[in-house]
Amino acid sequence: MSSDTATHAQPGRAAGQHPPAWQRRLRRFGYAGRPRPGVRERLVPPYQQPGTRLWETLGATPAVAARIARWSGWGGPLLVALVAGLTRFWRLGSPDNVIFDETYYAKDAWSVWQFGYEGTWPKTANDKILDSPQHIPLSDAASYVVHPPVGKWVIGLGEQFFGLTPFGWRFMLALLGTLSVLMLCRIGRRLFRSTFLGCLAGALMAVDGLHYVMSRTALLDLVLMFFVLSAFGCLLIDRDKARARLAAALPSAVPGSDDEPARPDATVGRSLKLGARPWRIAAGVLLGLAVGTKWNGLYVLAVFGLMTVLWDVGARRTAGAPRPYRTVLRRDLPWAFLSTVPVAVLTYVASWSGWFAASGTFSRARGWRDSGYFRHWAESPKPDGGGYGTGGVFDWLLNPLRSLWHYETEVYKFHVGLDSPHVYQSNPWSWLVQSRPVSYFYESPRAGQDGCPEDAAEKCAREVLALGTPLLWWAACFAVLYLLFRWALRRDWRAGAVLAGIAAGYLPWFLYQDRTIFSFYAVVFVPFLCLAVAMMIGALLGPPGATDTRRVVGAVGSGALVLLIIWNFIYFFPLYTGQTMPMDAWRARMWLDTWI
Repeated sequence: MSSDTATHAQPGRAAGQHPPAWQRRLRRFGYAGRPRPGVRERLVPPYQQPGTRLWETLGATPAVAARIARWSGWGGPLLVALVAGLTRFWRLGSPDNVIFDETYYAKDAWSVWQFGYEGTWPKTANDKILDSPQHIPLSDAASYVVHPPVGKWVIGLGEQFFGLTPFGWRFMLALLGTLSVLMLCRIGRRLFRSTFLGCLAGALMAVDGLHYVMSRTALLDLVLMFFVLSAFGCLLIDRDKARARLAAALPSAVPGSDDEPARPDATVGRSLKLGARPWRIAAGVLLGLAVGTKWNGLYVLAVFGLMTVLWDVGARRTAGAPRPYRTVLRRDLPWAFLSTVPVAVLTYVASWSGWFAASGTFSRARGWRDSGYFRHWAESPKPDGGGYGTGGVFDWLLNPLRSLWHYETEVYKFHVGLDSPHVYQSNPWSWLVQSRPVSYFYESPRAGQDGCPEDAAEKCAREVLALGTPLLWWAACFAVLYLLFRWALRRDWRAGAVLAGIAAGYLPWFLYQDRTIFSFYAVVFVPFLCLAVAMMIGALLGPPGATDTRRVVGAVGSGALVLLIIWNFIYFFPLYTGQTMPMDAWRARMWLDTWI
């Protein structure tokens, strides 16, 4: 199709694209269809202008109210993040104990900062670490671990500042949890073009119990979530910038006038080079760090890579490309691949730099010392007499890579074969309704001990339960159904983007139902559930042209839902923070038998 054909395209519609047949038939009966925004607005939708009525009602002058509204794009997210940070850092060192899998990651994190790899700890290490005075019984003998090192480097950074203490090994998780709330506010604002809905999504995550508990526990999954969310944000920025380049290159409907609406142009849509895309490269680095934290980041890399390519297809089609898939395949796909997959692979390999650097020393009596597990597998003699030799020109490079590959294959065998039963394991089918949360810590203080009242008739309960705020998660089940409708029947790309984030973090676990898995793995897609609920609440509030009655009903219903979610978080707050409570109060919070 030539550019001349595009000249006669209807404003707001790609060249050669006609209304659906059902619309053409209904025009006989007076159907006009909904007005469509111009092509530039569809490529780069404008942000909603925040109102000033609220601030003027509170007594601010019009000038001050306008200034507050202008700064709300950052002021609102920062305020939400401040509240999230205060709650997450509050009594962060409590419980003053090693809870759940902190027994692995807190100590491994300390070790990688000491040696560059995971050393060996005795069985009594936890008690000695918590003793006063403290004793750190770490040996340089390598231990076999089954997760990459990035998350442990992150956890260990807090330990370098605050020591090998509960506060120290939880500090970076609380910081990343707070920053992720700030990022989600800004991501939601960019996704929905609404500061209110962006801040609402961040506020919902700030009061989610699972995200809260994981922000206060030294496990790897929240670190993975942080990198996944960061990569999603980078891809959103890349999407906007690429579409802005297309919009700027489109000709005006009236030649020679830049003020007139643009028209789709086949030449621009088909031939325009989108230039350097540093935000996509940044996303590749972040996804490499995600894989370097836990391997399920690989699924996120695959889904996000497909998502960003489909975004390019939509942009090219809107700009006027007659065959957008062919155009993207020729112009955008090779660079999209190079910006993500090789960058992620190189980042992942670089994350093992401490393991590579710990080459150690060798003696016939003791073998390799002061080196990572399997670090010298390639040059070690094999039982069958085979194996790689030494002395090759590139052995200094290839042998460490061969050893790492062997290590990874052994770890993969461990993961797929992990089927040891655990009392808190759960099937992924149950995660969205939070039917089997994981108890990280539980004690039963006697009367008069650890905050248990003197007159208590029975022992008290003190627990840290990795339970998502129930009303938020149950609302998210309906939100996911709403987004499926928006994506499948209304072709809403925002719904598709949020669903992609949920699918990347959730659906792969259905491939491993025989494996021992836990519901707290779901923290990886918690941000996208919160975006889904925020989008559903935005629909409940009503479209811009809704009547006042519709607006009032929507505002009352949405406000009631948000207030109930906040109340639900406050109600379960003692279970999230390990506070001592009477046994009756603890039982009242066990809404389902499977929570015990």
